[in-house]
Amino acid sequence: MRVLRGHDPGPEADREHTATLLANASDGTPGLRVWTPPRQVAFGRRDVREPGFERATWIAAERGFEPIERDVGGRAVAYSGDTLAFAHAFPLGDGFGDDRGLGSISGRYERASETVLGALRGLGADVSRGEPPESFCPGDHSVRAADGGKVAGIAQRVRGDAALVAGCVVVTEGDARRLADITAPVYDALGVPFDPETVGSVADAGGPEDSNPVARVLEDAFVDGPWSDSDPQIDRIDRDG
Repeated sequence: MRVLRGHDPGPEADREHTATLLANASDGTPGLRVWTPPRQVAFGRRDVREPGFERATWIAAERGFEPIERDVGGRAVAYSGDTLAFAHAFPLGDGFGDDRGLGSISGRYERASETVLGALRGLGADVSRGEPPESFCPGDHSVRAADGGKVAGIAQRVRGDAALVAGCVVVTEGDARRLADITAPVYDALGVPFDPETVGSVADAGGPEDSNPVARVLEDAFVDGPWSDSDPQIDRIDRDG
């Protein structure tokens, strides 16, 4: 497995590193990133078709969040510069991962949810599956603080020869506030229901108020889980994320 650490300062350049992981997975080499993306709002395919999309991108840019369009499904997701992201790419075909529950979309979602839950619980966070109503990037595969706000969301991109399981994790209380503040007007422009109080964080759930230990524990959890067969090769981008 190739583990990539760090990020580029621009969202578009940074996305190319994840695209490279997926391309390498197509050639048989799994890859993983756990990092803090540059400040941005990543719009999903459904958002692009909304009448308010142009206004939503203007709002994001006006508030200092570069608008981009993402390949993974779901609604718009904001990254403040402190928000964690993870992306795991691995090959498909020839029965890869079938014995570990990775051969189907549902199996990969299940494994990813288990990995994120286990990592965060290991840091002392009281988290569970699910999300409150009117959360950011609503979906069936989310993690929330127990009886609290949404902490993480998970999505997939699948192509014929490889899959990418990706997600975001809100770590600090300050990050949660910043994400609520930008998501509210963006979702309003898109006509998507959103309650700012539904944005939780790892810290709210009893975990650390620091993204660095969360990133390393998440990385270790994916590397040591059912996703990998070998010791990781660590590569670094110029700036650590």
